[in-house]
Amino acid sequence: MGDRKVPRGWKWLRIGLDLMVIQAAFVLAYFMRYRWEWFREITFDAPFSAYIPFQIAWTVLLLLTFRLDRVYPPQMGAPWLEEMYRVLNAVAKSTLVLMAVVFFSQSLFYSRLMFLEAALLVVLMLGALRLLESRVERMLRRRGLGVVRALIVGAGDLGRAVMRAALARPELGYRIIGFVDDDPEKACTDIGPFRARGTLEDLPRVLREEAVDEVIITLPLAFYDRIQEVVQHCEAHRVPVRIVPDPFQLTLSRLDVRDLDGIPLIGIREARFSPWQFRIKRAMDLILATVLLILAAPLMALIALAIRLDSPGPVIFRQVRVGKDGRLFTMYKFRTMRVGAEQEQERLRALNEASGPLFKIRNDPRVTRVGRILRRLSLDELPQLVNVLKGEMSLVGPRPPVPSEVEAYKPWQRQRLSAIPGMTGLWQISGRSDLTFDEMCLLDIYYIENWSPLLDLEIMLRTIPRVIMGEGAY
Repeated sequence: MGDRKVPRGWKWLRIGLDLMVIQAAFVLAYFMRYRWEWFREITFDAPFSAYIPFQIAWTVLLLLTFRLDRVYPPQMGAPWLEEMYRVLNAVAKSTLVLMAVVFFSQSLFYSRLMFLEAALLVVLMLGALRLLESRVERMLRRRGLGVVRALIVGAGDLGRAVMRAALARPELGYRIIGFVDDDPEKACTDIGPFRARGTLEDLPRVLREEAVDEVIITLPLAFYDRIQEVVQHCEAHRVPVRIVPDPFQLTLSRLDVRDLDGIPLIGIREARFSPWQFRIKRAMDLILATVLLILAAPLMALIALAIRLDSPGPVIFRQVRVGKDGRLFTMYKFRTMRVGAEQEQERLRALNEASGPLFKIRNDPRVTRVGRILRRLSLDELPQLVNVLKGEMSLVGPRPPVPSEVEAYKPWQRQRLSAIPGMTGLWQISGRSDLTFDEMCLLDIYYIENWSPLLDLEIMLRTIPRVIMGEGAY
């Protein structure tokens, strides 16, 4: 599911706001250089009117490079880091061109430092503006504005891929209200938060009864007649239709195309990290985990002391978890429950508030006073940095399950075991304990299929406010 274009009115509003920011940055840079004399004293004073031609030229250059670097047209739900990378790239190009013109003119009258200050201000101010815009978009979507209520036709691999994308990227503005499928069993079995609405024969009824803004067809192209039938029903109810391309029910990133003397051989890659992706991810883990462990050492010592004083028992809790490809490992956490808590789980089974094979209680009576604080702030997970250094875990990845959970997995849910489990992940920034088990699995599989260093960085940065606010943690 790709990013949707924003409405035309919003597009022109954003360009207008960007123009205002560019002009404000240029004027502010002039004052910083010539009136306040920041960073360096001036040698030649110059009136602002002398810079107006450069201001106009720089504005035109910026708009042009914004277009070339795909800052325009703006995309709804584009990640902030990705968009700022494009903005930074475009600003750098435009500023270098402008400075080159000044350099070759051999004029000492104009300040190249001022152009650098203006470029820095534009990046900072546009970054702040983009953050504000994203907050406004989220606020409007919470009120139901700008949200597309979509119905999926087909609950196979491709349909679940669309569900994963909608769940992992709520900023895109798609709300999946459910799905229909030809298979009677799938047609009556919910997938996480996505409701089963019946078979394809029920499609006209669903279109009549539900406020469907868009139908997304994820049926195999071999079912051409059924797709045509779905399109006809949607046209009769004036509901737009989108069809997801279906080469072997996989995204293009999952296809491996080779050439045999002019004959294309198309293979299927598993949803797992490639060797080069694993090496990059491992290098990031080693560097960041080492730094974090050194910085957190004093805090970890204080936590250990608090646990010792609060309740009897060991400071570190060790538990067997399932890692990549089903390998078992011992995961470390600060102990947050009284000793023997695991033996009490069966007695408390009736209080379980989690779905699927998970076991969680919001006000668990086994949790200690210090443990409740540690869980609220996720500080109990700091010892897992040792697991990261040992290569058993990653900073970002699927949630590490216990063996009893894995025994209850459905076949499609086992895909989440194809990556090293992480201390945080999409499940952490998308609701944590408030998510259903199916939602966690969908998010984990989406992460594996769409991994990039930028995605890891985005998840880590978004984890920080989630942990501080303690959202969904118990």
